[in-house]
Amino acid sequence: MTMSQREAPIPDWPRRDGPEMPPMTLAAKLRAGLRMTALLIVLIVLLPTLLLIRAVERPICGQGRPVSPYIVQAFFRACLFILRIRVTVDGRPMRLPGAVVGNHASWLDIFALNAWHRVFFISKSEVAGWPGIGFLAKAAGTLFIRRAAREAQAQTAALAARLEDGHQLLFFPEGTSTDGLRVLPFKATLFEAFFAPGLREAAYIQPVTVIYTAPKDTDPAFYGWFGDMDFAPHFAAVLAARHGGEVRLVYHAPLKVSDFADRKALSRAAEAMVRSAMPGGGR
Repeated sequence: MTMSQREAPIPDWPRRDGPEMPPMTLAAKLRAGLRMTALLIVLIVLLPTLLLIRAVERPICGQGRPVSPYIVQAFFRACLFILRIRVTVDGRPMRLPGAVVGNHASWLDIFALNAWHRVFFISKSEVAGWPGIGFLAKAAGTLFIRRAAREAQAQTAALAARLEDGHQLLFFPEGTSTDGLRVLPFKATLFEAFFAPGLREAAYIQPVTVIYTAPKDTDPAFYGWFGDMDFAPHFAAVLAARHGGEVRLVYHAPLKVSDFADRKALSRAAEAMVRSAMPGGGR
């Protein structure tokens, strides 16, 4: 992080303005085009491979995915390499049943966390219907849920089934993305499912802090995608970046669900750990 990035004041939240993006010069357009081509080549090669392996896994292993997550991981590592985003990791992802929870700054969180840890995201059900993205999310094994009180029992059953299949789950308790410069209060809703009989004694929650360093000479919130920002211009700016940035993943000690009285206590503990590694204490 450059001196100007460290000293830049952090805007109040919620922000109405997106990060200031570099101009899309001819050179930037050429970089974006070349990187987009490379991303498409990786997708064309690995997506059929993923679907073929999954077609073999499904009748043999059901929801179990002993091989296909490695293909997903390879895809996201290749994407980050093409985008010139370095990943550094502190701590180790857990190998215990349960979920990873972290702060949410950008669509790039999915790239970084999948590249390092073979996880399955928990996402709102609407994403399943998004053109293109929904299909890719399904292929990667995303668990789609409806965030409504009447669906609580079904959510718990779906989580339990995934944990029994050995899946590591991941969700973002803030409920929205930010500019990457802060941590918002965690919502306790999704933690409730882990207190169900049969899950509480077995499940763990591992907090992870996701910290971005913007490319040289760009806005500190360059990688943040939030508010009313459109995806396409932000994606194009990341593709066109002249210099590479960095994302640091800090994996904290897992929290045993049964050590906490309720979902709110667990949510507060997870939030405190995520916030503790964020520069400036996550505001």
